[in-house]
Amino acid sequence: MRILLATDAWEPQVNGVVRTLTRTVAECRAMGHEVLVLSPDQFKTIPCPTYPEIRLALGAYEEIRERFKTFEPDGIHIATEGPIGLAARRICLEWKLPFTTSYHTKFPEYVSARFPVPVQAGYAYMRWFHNPSGRLMVATPTLRDELVKHGFRNVSPWSRGVDTELFRPDLEPIYKDLPRPIWLNVGRVAVEKNIETFLATDLPGTKVVVGDGPAREELQAKYPKAVFLGAKFGDELARCFADADVFVFPSWTDTFGLVILEAMATGTPVAAFPAHGPIDIIPGSGAGAIHDDLREACLEALKCDRKTVRAYAEKFSWRASAEEFVRNLQPYPEPEKTRFWRRLRRLARLRRRNAA
Repeated sequence: MRILLATDAWEPQVNGVVRTLTRTVAECRAMGHEVLVLSPDQFKTIPCPTYPEIRLALGAYEEIRERFKTFEPDGIHIATEGPIGLAARRICLEWKLPFTTSYHTKFPEYVSARFPVPVQAGYAYMRWFHNPSGRLMVATPTLRDELVKHGFRNVSPWSRGVDTELFRPDLEPIYKDLPRPIWLNVGRVAVEKNIETFLATDLPGTKVVVGDGPAREELQAKYPKAVFLGAKFGDELARCFADADVFVFPSWTDTFGLVILEAMATGTPVAAFPAHGPIDIIPGSGAGAIHDDLREACLEALKCDRKTVRAYAEKFSWRASAEEFVRNLQPYPEPEKTRFWRRLRRLARLRRRNAA
C-alpha cells in the first residue's frame, strides 16, 4: 500500500505519540508498504503555546494538497488534530477521500487542565474532527467505551508495542547511591501528568523523576528530596527503568502510557490509578497494581516478581501493532482509486490550460 500519514507530532519531539508513530512507520516500511509522512519539520512553524517542543505548521494547506496529488495514497491516516491534521482532513472531505484518524491524547482534559475551557467544549471539537473518518483508532477497550458514550463513531482498536531489545532487565545499575526502594516516574513534567500527586505520596526510599517540562522547576523546589534527572534517551533511559523498584504512573489524561510497557519490559512493575491505559494493561497481569490510593498501588506493585513482569511485556509486539494499523486503513478498491487519481490529474491539466 501507499500510506499517507499526516501528523503534528513528530521528531524531534519525544513522547509516546511520536514513538508510536515512528515505530509504526518503520514496521509498515519493513512489511513492504510505502509511507509518506507529513510532519511539522517539513513546513514553517511556530511553537505551541505552553508546549514549545510542539511546533505548529503555518500555511501548509497548499503544499499538503500537492503532496496528496503527487503521492496518490491508497490509505490516509490523520494522527493528530493540529494544523497538519486539519489541512489533511479538509482535503479528504473536499475530494471525498476515505481516511482514518486516531485518538492519542485526552485532548479535552489536557486543555481544561491548562486553560479555562470546559471539557465538553473539547469533546465537541474532537467529535467534529474525528466523526467523518472511516475508523477512529484507539489503544484500549476502556477508551473505546468512553468515546462511544461521548458520541464518537467508528471506533476501532489499535494496539501498542514495546522494544524488548532496548528495554530489558540486564542493564547496568544507575541509582548506585540512592536509598531504596526507587520509585520512578518518566515523562513530560507538566500539570496534566499529575506528577505532584506522586511526589506528595508518602513512600520509603527515593522518588526519581526522569523528564523535563514547564512544571519541573516548581516541583523541584517544592520537593527537594526527590531526584530530578532531566530527560534521558536510548540506553540511559532504559537503565533508568531497569534499576527502579517500581514505576509510578499517576496520570489520568493519557490514553495508554507507552512508558508502562517500557518499564515492564525491563522487569520493573507499575503502580497506577485505575485510569485509561493502566486499567486495561495491569489487572491480572502480575506486572503491577492499580488502586484509587496511589500509595497502596505502589506498595502492592513492589511485591511483583520481576520475571513475571518481563514475560508479560514480551506479549506486546510492534509488528502486531503495525499490522492492526494497516488493517484499519480500509483502502478503497483499486479500480475506484485509479479512476479518482486519473480524474484529478485531468482536472489539474484543465486548470493549468485555463490559467494559461
